[in-house]
Amino acid sequence: MNPNLSDWDDDLPPEPEEAYQDLLRALKRKSGFGLFFVQCTPGEADNFIVKLPQEIPQKKIAVLRLVEAIDNLYQPVVEFIKGKEIDILLIKGLEYSLYKYEKRSFGEITEGQFGNLTSVPHILNHLNQQRERFRDDFSFCFVFLLRSFSINYLIHRAPDFFDWRSGVFELPTTPEVVEQESTRLLLEGDYEEYLKLSPEQKIEKVLEIQDLLTEKHQPDNQKPRLLFKLGNLLYAANEYEAAIASYDQALKFKPDLHQAWNNRGIALRNLERNEEAIASFDKVLEIKPDDHQAWSKRGIALGNLGHHEEAIASFDKVLGIKPDDHQAWGKRGIALGNLGHHEEAIASFDKVLKIKPDDHQAWGNRGIALGNLGHHEEAIASYDQALTIEPDNYVAWNNRGSLLCDDLQRHEEAIASFEQALKLKPDDYEAWNGKGNALFNLGRNEEAIASFDEALKIQPDYHHAWKNRGYALYGLLRYNEAFASFDKVLKIQPNDYQCWNNQGYLLLKKYSSEGMIPIYEKALEIGFIFQDSLNKKILYYLT
Repeated sequence: MNPNLSDWDDDLPPEPEEAYQDLLRALKRKSGFGLFFVQCTPGEADNFIVKLPQEIPQKKIAVLRLVEAIDNLYQPVVEFIKGKEIDILLIKGLEYSLYKYEKRSFGEITEGQFGNLTSVPHILNHLNQQRERFRDDFSFCFVFLLRSFSINYLIHRAPDFFDWRSGVFELPTTPEVVEQESTRLLLEGDYEEYLKLSPEQKIEKVLEIQDLLTEKHQPDNQKPRLLFKLGNLLYAANEYEAAIASYDQALKFKPDLHQAWNNRGIALRNLERNEEAIASFDKVLEIKPDDHQAWSKRGIALGNLGHHEEAIASFDKVLGIKPDDHQAWGKRGIALGNLGHHEEAIASFDKVLKIKPDDHQAWGNRGIALGNLGHHEEAIASYDQALTIEPDNYVAWNNRGSLLCDDLQRHEEAIASFEQALKLKPDDYEAWNGKGNALFNLGRNEEAIASFDEALKIQPDYHHAWKNRGYALYGLLRYNEAFASFDKVLKIQPNDYQCWNNQGYLLLKKYSSEGMIPIYEKALEIGFIFQDSLNKKILYYLT
């Protein structure tokens, strides 16, 4: 990123080598207080720090390296210079004080842009407000070694301090320096490492790569790799749109960079743009037909679209290349289950467990398939295996509880299972609802209502909990409250004919002493409008 040079064209000669010589002459001549701003990359700054004492040996030069964000520069300078004779103080690392004020969005930073700050950094306010103290208390030259974006922020966010400049200079960049810094960035990290970086560190890396991409000495054959790295960094920051844009730029330079197509597909899938993701994985497979990971990711995207048959075909491709890929067997089993092919799904999960007997997800998914086939005891045994391996698997506890409650009528055990799920995930509204159902089935209606209320605190539009709450209230003969609970269901699910019928029956209970006609008319208004068959049910109650 380059700053808008129109603001300081007079300070920045067109040729960097000439600018460097001008800087040397200015520093030789200058005595007393002065402010110099030098645009350079971190590598160029290090070279300059080594070279400058050799160029002007008559000057006493010191280097203050900032390695973290600061809000106050005056005090660190006071402490640093104590007992030192200094003519020139080089300061490197002021950028660290700016990164945390960048917006957390890593969208593309355009040339001349300086508006990405969420607010004016404290350090820039400090420099503006304390400029007279710097001038009055320090009788030496300050030379700030800065990235281009930092100078831009100083121009626009610390204009009082910047206006006292003795000059702004750009250090010359050589092909060797560009190559050295590019190689360092390309070698120093991967996606897993990027995940460990703080937001400020990610911003720093983004800006470093963007600066290098604009360097005039950057060869075109290096750009795809840098753009790919930039995409990975943006992906690690969950900035998928920006990552895709970076991968697209890399692919313009190198259309057969299959890693960029692959990561682009993953980013698109994360954005739920599954059709585009599949097209991206297809590009990988045109270049590298035996890339089993691309086949697998393609299968996941197809499954997300509900194309389960095609997904299975994709996972079969994986298994043709790598027969012991237990993850592909597991995903294949899920796709088969989604198609209702539960026997085949179980066979697929069994394949996983032959390869990896401690795969708790396979045990859990096997339990789901067994439950769907009505093999309830075997399903419970499968969930128990999953929980032996992974006791903190709240999903397995929840599924186990549902099976015990709904199919095996073992409600006390179901409650214990749901409570285990809620210990692990107190905001699991489905587990609260399941516990409420088990309590209701035991006739513990007050406790059941309390459980449904917990579910509704977490998920206020969870219509199943409103309906179940209505049944529990009805069991306590609290008809008005039950009616209101069913009414909540109908606001969320207007076509729930059971709730219309329930309300009609409650009106029958409520108005039975007022005669049949008003009851019938009210029930007809509420309970008959969706299904003719309900007419017979209400008339049955009326007789």
